[in-house]
Amino acid sequence: MSTPVVLVAGGTGFVGRRLVRDLADDGRDVRVMTRRPGDHDGPGTPVGGDVSRPDSLEEAFDGVTAAYYLVHSLGSSDFEARDAAAARAFGEAAAAAGVRQIIYLGGLGDDDDDLSAHLRSRREVESLLGAAGVPVTVLRAGIIVGHGGISWEMTRQLVEHLPAMVTPRWVRTRTQPIAIADVVRYLIGVLDNPDAVGRTFEIGGPEVLAYVDMLKRVAAIEGRALPVVQVPLLSPGLSSRWLALVTDVDVRAGRTLVDSMVNEVVVRDPSIRDVLPFETTGYDDAVRTALDERRESG
Repeated sequence: MSTPVVLVAGGTGFVGRRLVRDLADDGRDVRVMTRRPGDHDGPGTPVGGDVSRPDSLEEAFDGVTAAYYLVHSLGSSDFEARDAAAARAFGEAAAAAGVRQIIYLGGLGDDDDDLSAHLRSRREVESLLGAAGVPVTVLRAGIIVGHGGISWEMTRQLVEHLPAMVTPRWVRTRTQPIAIADVVRYLIGVLDNPDAVGRTFEIGGPEVLAYVDMLKRVAAIEGRALPVVQVPLLSPGLSSRWLALVTDVDVRAGRTLVDSMVNEVVVRDPSIRDVLPFETTGYDDAVRTALDERRESG
């Protein structure tokens, strides 16, 4: 019997690179979907495909039994429409190919809350991926701590570039950060897992922290103090421009992230721990690992 083929859309991104590596190390036949397959030099077999071009997906799905969807258009002004169209096309191509499971990494946030456009889009993607009939496993996460992740890089650069923080009200919002290694472990754990197919799970690390506490903890690990002065009237638009001044985060992506920071993103349903019971990494250890990876990368 041939080895089942797993397709990873977004396999060259922050989460995808690590996922592809660990799937390959686990002996999986991994296919990495990319718009430029000739440029891929990591593990897995590159295959051409672009979620914004539905006609390019048929070949990518040939022989695939399960697919990961790690794609978003965060830096685009029309990201909601782009992400909706891409998710619909991906789900339809998966159904036509007979795929048995789609796994999607979405965002935490209470449905009863006034969710940001970013988080509303993530919810819409969840439903559109499965609209053609393929069972979807959704993992919802908040801030992912790891070298190269946009939310983590924003946190690190704010701490390292400023002698003190002048902050808006949203820094008091609570979140439940999770280490990138734990996210990948969950993503692999739900693959072909009958207890996970067709279900939505919330994932997070062991600690619930306000953004300001996360910033202070990073500063302490780096051996410095970080005075914080709150300015309640600092609007999301001004916040995103302020971020662009002191970090290399794109203004549009920063605005999208800031808009989401008014929503509390913590795990309300811990049922994933019944399916995959392992101890997640504490925030300080996740930060140290991310800083070590950055040093090693040069």
